[in-house]
Amino acid sequence: MNERSVGTLTEERASEYMTKQGYTVLARNYRAVTGEIDLITQSPDGTIVFAEVKYRRSDRYGLPEEAVSLKKQETIRRTALWYLRERKMSPETAVRFDVIAMDTNEIRWYRDAF
Repeated sequence: MNERSVGTLTEERASEYMTKQGYTVLARNYRAVTGEIDLITQSPDGTIVFAEVKYRRSDRYGLPEEAVSLKKQETIRRTALWYLRERKMSPETAVRFDVIAMDTNEIRWYRDAF
């Protein structure tokens, strides 16, 4: 299985996990000129959640959550602004940035990760 296939399956697994927690998926693999966001969801309280999904088969190269660098965080923030503007959402819209870290055995969900 190639990396793209693994990424798609991982994001699907994360999407299902969030849905089971009461979240509504608004977009998957959202792309803008500023970058990409793996998952955009809406929490039960209405907060728009921009989630980065990271997967590692092993911790040989570190934990998946450690792969969300400051540069990646900035790209996600800029892309989130693009998403909000594109949909003409209010500047007062509640937003949150989460990380979904996965390995072969578990899912770790970091709410308000950055």
